[in-house]
Amino acid sequence: MKQYIVDAFTDELFSGNPAAVCILDKWLPDKMMQRIAAENNLAETAFLTPVTDGFHIRWFTPAVEVDLCGHATLASAHVLFNHERYQGNKIVFDSRSGQLIVLKSANLTLDFPVDKIEKVSNVPLALTDALSQVPTEVYRGKTDYMAVYSSQSEIEQLDPDFRVLAKLDGRGVIVTAPGDTIDFVSRFFAPQSGIDEDPVTGSAHTSLAPYWASKLGKEKFSCLQLSARGGKLFCELVGDRVKISGNAVTYSIADILINTN
Repeated sequence: MKQYIVDAFTDELFSGNPAAVCILDKWLPDKMMQRIAAENNLAETAFLTPVTDGFHIRWFTPAVEVDLCGHATLASAHVLFNHERYQGNKIVFDSRSGQLIVLKSANLTLDFPVDKIEKVSNVPLALTDALSQVPTEVYRGKTDYMAVYSSQSEIEQLDPDFRVLAKLDGRGVIVTAPGDTIDFVSRFFAPQSGIDEDPVTGSAHTSLAPYWASKLGKEKFSCLQLSARGGKLFCELVGDRVKISGNAVTYSIADILINTN
């Protein structure tokens, strides 16, 4: 089976967020897909199967299947457009989070549904204990907590206790603050999902974009995710959808050898 590894949300190799992409004729057993993802040991491995008007997509971390993953969806579209001779400038993905769209122009743009976030009045002790620095606000979306801070330097200095953070329910924790030279910065921690810190998290921006739209009074944003590899994204809030743009670079194309019997 052919497998691609793509660095997403970057213009150059060895930065952004790497994802593996496997295009299937039909689904493998769930256990096999989970084992492949664990073997890859990347933040996500995406599996695609063709459907009538596009592709069905599923995402696995090394530990679990997740409901939504932005960078692996971007990587999948990059593979289809650049290596699988996909015709046209729009790909529709069916997923556990509904219909996802990727458009190709000067770069690739994800068109994802907005995450509905609500302010948390009783902040879990595990969250503040793990982050050490008390956030100004905490929100909860469909799968993630979001902790808001006052400055980029606070986000850069966070050194979470991942063992404590893993006790939180949900997929992970977004931390965010205004940027020094851009609209906002973020990081994403998900030890609950087998990833202590994700390099670049497209799906987190379905929570970040509506939050910062309400704070900054604008709908277009330049954003940085401040992981070691780093990633730059451009977001636009359009009604109940978020458009998340970036580039991707292919790192490897290989055959993986598995026995499905």
